[in-house]
Amino acid sequence: MSQLTRDEVAHLADLARIDLDDAELDHLAPQLNVILEAVASIGAVGDLDDVPPTSHPVPLTNVFREDVVVPGLTAEQALSGAPEAEDQRFRVPRILGDEQ
Repeated sequence: MSQLTRDEVAHLADLARIDLDDAELDHLAPQLNVILEAVASIGAVGDLDDVPPTSHPVPLTNVFREDVVVPGLTAEQALSGAPEAEDQRFRVPRILGDEQ
């Protein structure tokens, strides 16, 4: 398995919009490689065709409650504390540019 390079970690951080300095990149690259090796080791377990896929090792029981409709906030009430609103919606700064 190939190792993640420092430049690849920097590229991933850029895609995730995470600002990492040089020390953080040097610290995270080996840690991410350890995680990738651990994930790859799962494939070395062997033939698992007879093991059924599961999402949890023990069965889960969901506790349902009665679905009761209750009055909610009006748009004006919900937007009353917003720094900016437009067309009855919260206005937030754009985070994705045209480069994506």
